[in-house]
Amino acid sequence: MGFIPINKPILGEEEKKAVLDVVSSGMLVNASYEGGEQVRAFEGKVRNLLGVKHVVAVNSGTAALHTALMAMGVKPGDEVVVPSFTFLATANVVLACGAKPVFVDIKDDYNMDPAAFRKAVTKKTKAVIPVHVYGYPADMDEIREVASAKGVRVVEDAAESLGATYKGTQTGKLSDAGCFSLYATKVITSGEGGAISTDDDELADLLRLVRNHGQVHGYDSRHLGFNYRLPEICAALASVQMDKLDGFLRARERNARRLMELLSGVKEAEFTQDAGDRTHVFYLYTLRLRKNRDKIAKALKEAGVGAGAYWPTPVHKTPLYVKLGYAKKSLPKTEDAAKKVLSLPVYPGLSPDDLQKVGDSFLEAARRYL
Repeated sequence: MGFIPINKPILGEEEKKAVLDVVSSGMLVNASYEGGEQVRAFEGKVRNLLGVKHVVAVNSGTAALHTALMAMGVKPGDEVVVPSFTFLATANVVLACGAKPVFVDIKDDYNMDPAAFRKAVTKKTKAVIPVHVYGYPADMDEIREVASAKGVRVVEDAAESLGATYKGTQTGKLSDAGCFSLYATKVITSGEGGAISTDDDELADLLRLVRNHGQVHGYDSRHLGFNYRLPEICAALASVQMDKLDGFLRARERNARRLMELLSGVKEAEFTQDAGDRTHVFYLYTLRLRKNRDKIAKALKEAGVGAGAYWPTPVHKTPLYVKLGYAKKSLPKTEDAAKKVLSLPVYPGLSPDDLQKVGDSFLEAARRYL
């Protein structure tokens, strides 16, 4: 049994054929407002899953977030409320618009605290970006209530949560715009890629303009935009992956529940993302350890099990944001989580023996260090 990585894309003959078909066609990219045939097919599958009017495919999850903020008119002088317990992209896209990220703390489930969001809103607040951390939906009712009362746009960072639901509604349909990632290790992949969902017709038009240099017919730029288009090869791969999504999600949950059984006796390792009103896609299965997180992660890797901390450094504590003066912000729950979280492999390709190895290796490390 070889090394078990923290995550791994599951690709088969169907994906290979889809990519080769695009290569054979010679239509690798369609630089149009509507996108190419493969892009439109992929968008349609996501649209049907989410039950939204529009899906706009782009070339990364970061591009999805940036495109959404640009289409909403976020500009210098504006503020956007974001968590610091997230990947850098969530905050970086705010800087890319010339606006100011305003960091707020999280709850025990690692998602944005709606009460902290409420306190952070000012007259300059243009948008808020709640993140569905590890594929587990944030408290969207409370967040939307605050945003609606304050006239603030809501952008879901749903990079890790394709297929998750909150009170019966898919993530990506709980806001003005939902932003997904198709990175290699995400729930489904196109290698690199992303998608934006919305029910707002006007916003959808602007999203398509931003992803295509603001052009409709070519050389008629009507809005500031970039080349954020998703190539046809990537869209074809993602379209096949969409057909497998249900199976992927069932496998991820089955694997996560098995690990819960194997590790149920370890009281010093707490799982905090299991509310009854939402479903978890288990992009990552994450425990909060009482102590010695880094020692346990090292022991697991020495035993052949990939385990990682997402994220060991809150965004406001990274060198860029320290230079920008954000490090003084007090976010106690964020900083505590960054020291204690550890994610274990639960991706669909794991066998029962793999899961047993993950469980046994963790139990051995826990006996030594917890």
